[in-house]
Amino acid sequence: MACAVYLQHFGLREAPFSLTPDTDFFFADSGHREALNVLLVALRGGEGFVRITGEVGTGKTLLCRLLLRALDGEFVTCYLPNPFLTPSALRMAFAEELGIEFRRNLGQHGLLKLIHKRLIGLAAAGRRVVLCLDEAQSLPDESLESLRLLTNLETEKSKLLQVVLFGQPELERRLARHGLRQLRQRITFAYRLHPLGRRAAAAYLRHRLAVAGRTDGGPLTPRALRALTRAGGGIPRRLNILAHKALLAAYGGGAARVGARHVRRAVRDGRERLSVRGWPARQLGQAVPVAAAALALGLGFAVALWTGLVR
Repeated sequence: MACAVYLQHFGLREAPFSLTPDTDFFFADSGHREALNVLLVALRGGEGFVRITGEVGTGKTLLCRLLLRALDGEFVTCYLPNPFLTPSALRMAFAEELGIEFRRNLGQHGLLKLIHKRLIGLAAAGRRVVLCLDEAQSLPDESLESLRLLTNLETEKSKLLQVVLFGQPELERRLARHGLRQLRQRITFAYRLHPLGRRAAAAYLRHRLAVAGRTDGGPLTPRALRALTRAGGGIPRRLNILAHKALLAAYGGGAARVGARHVRRAVRDGRERLSVRGWPARQLGQAVPVAAAALALGLGFAVALWTGLVR
């Protein structure tokens, strides 16, 4: 991957600040650990709906993946990462996750019968089913209502389907509407993720460096660490982006360690307006870390690198 250019330079085995949610890098701060415990208790207790919310970049997708891994073998897990789906498309996606084969021209009534039959079969075999929806704030109201109706499928003793909604705070506001009160009343457990505090943010950065191979504190100087925790605002994704850019800045300048000046460059660069489709000429000279990397590796590689970062 693009950030591998500095791995050998800083003595790292793998990229420490990738934006890909990797459960190997999970940082068990008190908030995320409590959220995971809430999820496990609720699902093992048979609750129908659970809601997890948090601002952009607070680690909801990583938490979702960690939950899926924790439930593997204990539950039949279904995962929909981008549920901007109509009610019919939602049911089809869920059926596919359950491994149901069906004709594309099968009516919705027929598809629901197949889903119900599959859920009953799994329940008879002692298997419980949980459906996790990431970015749930994107679900249309009609699809949220369709999801509620799916959870009406139950036996005399238990629910056939449990649902976990992961979403941004907008999900809370949407569920507060009068028209969605039936779904809101079904949510028996809810948790909101908050940004990391300063100490936790510093521990988060050190943790990722340790997982990547630097257990000695890594290439970040104490001043760089303080600058990153101030600038990152406790948001893990932003901390990753700034730390990655700071490493690039230090690498491009041939520095053995990342200092506060490299973090300042990363912060300034983050404020630049980058084009996803191409670099306006006036901006090529403004991104210091990229310019340094470009001198070493070639302009074409640097453009590809930064294009991947802003996606």
